[in-house]
Amino acid sequence: MKQAVMVSPGKIEFREIDKPTPGPGEILMATKRIGVCGSDIHVFHGKHPYTSYPVVQGHEVSGVIAALGEGVEGLAVGEQITFMPQLTCGECYPCKHGMYHICENLKVYGFQTNGSGQEYFPLPAELVIKVPDNIPLDHAAMIEPVSVGVHAIRRGGGVEGKRVLVLGAGTIGNLTAQVALAQGARDLIITDISPYKLDKARKVGIPHTINPNETDLETALLEAFGPERADLILECVGVQPTITAAVNIARKGTTIVVVGVFGEKPTVDLGLVQDRELSLVGTLMYQQVDYEIALDLIVGGKLNLDEMITAHFPFEQYLEAYHAIEAAKGDSLKVMISMD
Repeated sequence: MKQAVMVSPGKIEFREIDKPTPGPGEILMATKRIGVCGSDIHVFHGKHPYTSYPVVQGHEVSGVIAALGEGVEGLAVGEQITFMPQLTCGECYPCKHGMYHICENLKVYGFQTNGSGQEYFPLPAELVIKVPDNIPLDHAAMIEPVSVGVHAIRRGGGVEGKRVLVLGAGTIGNLTAQVALAQGARDLIITDISPYKLDKARKVGIPHTINPNETDLETALLEAFGPERADLILECVGVQPTITAAVNIARKGTTIVVVGVFGEKPTVDLGLVQDRELSLVGTLMYQQVDYEIALDLIVGGKLNLDEMITAHFPFEQYLEAYHAIEAAKGDSLKVMISMD
């Protein structure tokens, strides 16, 4: 079978390897879709701090069960699935206290251990999430990024009845905003400096879109939400200007959830954090409950995922997909690799 290996930054080799056999407690997945995310791009550029080479990518995935290993129950060959791309130790403090998603020895498929960028992929059955057959493969592969938004909102204390500000309208920001609206946010603003991404945000039904390069964000916030401003701010970019904006425009008592991955260490005005009693909260990945909530939202038709998909590339053009993302200069959202 074919396997795509990133042997060094910017270089992918296709190798022929033996088709794997699932071991006890494992299933064998026939890979169907792989979503390319921002963290994958960091690996492509050699800028991911926790990934070494060679590595097989692929953590936003959908597929079909091709075989069952010994002892696997509750799953069947032919079922459509996705999976949680987390290998945890089960022994550290976080694992023993219900926080396995921040395991001290966490390995993420596609980064610290090989992902599913191959025709068939064995994985522990306990990580599998069954997806109804009527859900498109593209949508099934997007359960992972939707779960990021679900978990971030749970970390922020929920959104029902709240005014929400999302900084960044990329894939994660857009999906987080959609989840917030689906879960009962009273009102919502999303920001970005990309007209393309703001247009996509409007097309998926986000009520207020702001380009801070063209409109003063604080003025727009007051016009939309009034003097009470935002109850919850979700920073979904991971750069200095957005975390600075989040702290500067937050009213007293606001919760700020840091969703974006920072490539460079930012400076945060802790004087304002202290004086305004801001809650500055981190969020990483997700738990099974987040996958279940994400799946329910998708099955219920609460999210517009088709508008999020920019392009498809066949597996053999994996490298071309990265080049297309680069050429778009930020004017793209979710690029899918198709295995069929």
